[in-house]
Amino acid sequence: MELSIPDQRPRQDALIIALVGFIHGTSHFFHLLVPSLFPWLMPEFGLDFTRIGVSMTVFFIVSACGQALAGFLVDRFGAVRVLLAGMCCFLLSGCVLALAGGLPGILVAATLAGLGNSVLHPADFTLLNRRVSTSRLGHAFSVHGLSGNLGWALAPVLLTGIAAVGGWRLASVLAGLMALPAIFLLLWFRGLLDVAPVTAEQSGEKTGQLAFLGEGAVWLCFAFFFLITAAFGAVQNFMPSLLQGMYGMPLALSAASLSIYMLASGGGIVVGGFVARHAAHERQIAAALSVAALLAIVMASAVVPAALVPVLLAGIGFFSGIAGPSRDLLVRKAATSRFGQAAYGRVYGFVYSGLDLGLAAAPLIFGGFMDRVHFSAVLIGIAAFQSLAILTALRVGRSGT
Repeated sequence: MELSIPDQRPRQDALIIALVGFIHGTSHFFHLLVPSLFPWLMPEFGLDFTRIGVSMTVFFIVSACGQALAGFLVDRFGAVRVLLAGMCCFLLSGCVLALAGGLPGILVAATLAGLGNSVLHPADFTLLNRRVSTSRLGHAFSVHGLSGNLGWALAPVLLTGIAAVGGWRLASVLAGLMALPAIFLLLWFRGLLDVAPVTAEQSGEKTGQLAFLGEGAVWLCFAFFFLITAAFGAVQNFMPSLLQGMYGMPLALSAASLSIYMLASGGGIVVGGFVARHAAHERQIAAALSVAALLAIVMASAVVPAALVPVLLAGIGFFSGIAGPSRDLLVRKAATSRFGQAAYGRVYGFVYSGLDLGLAAAPLIFGGFMDRVHFSAVLIGIAAFQSLAILTALRVGRSGT
């Protein structure tokens, strides 16, 4: 049975949402710790893109595997303890990178950052679901998604600026110290955030700890995340180069178009927080992603002038963002329909590992099309992955979760 948290003071909900959002933004900052310093690390150690790119593969594989396991730790020991361990991994990753003497050191730093990132989704969503009023969960998930985008936006600007002035080692150390505010806030507000782990008996769960893996809706949510983030990964990794090759856009404008996409996605997440307050989350997801997929097909057809491409890309980002809060609420239903609040960490950890796998797989799936100059195929692939994600969301809705 789905857990409902009664309305509590708006100020308390707002503080919890802000704290969890800040922590989530910190994790996204560390997504780009190593990539932001590629221009300094590559000449320093004589690395090409293929060799240093392994660091991101390591990051996402460690994060994906760790995320599935971290969910069990959250359910067993509580979200705050696990989050503190994750923030300490981020702190260590920056320090290790600063001391790196070559690719092995970079990979160790990426591994530590991946471990830190692995705890975020199962811990964050357990906190939000158990500590925020049910009526405000849509807004909570909206702020959570938006804060992640802000972390992504801050990392390259801050790290490249520091590296340009003081070198990449100083930038790495200061990046590691970015975890300290999150550690301090978790300790200071532990009484507000901490909730006792829920036993299977308390939540009414009568199945084993791995029983959720036999639930079709959980696997459908996992597939949804893989599909939707593989599509996003294609945009994140290849869109500037695609716009240059397909539409002849200058480098500055094509890079700015990706920034426009990210900003529009953040705006869509904010709107999605209001949209998600209504029922039928799977239908909201389907409607938003249908528009995004249609716009991607229009871009693939090359029938629009280059001047309108940033507008289309902004539309793709906006409607993809709208689906975010409804997506998180749909996973909540899958988590609580049969297994209760005792399984939040396990279900969220497993489902969101599909996110990391999608980001890791995107370069492999779409890189070949880019190498063969099949730019339209990349855009059609983005639309296809979004369409398949729609089907999985609708199936989750029909499963009665």
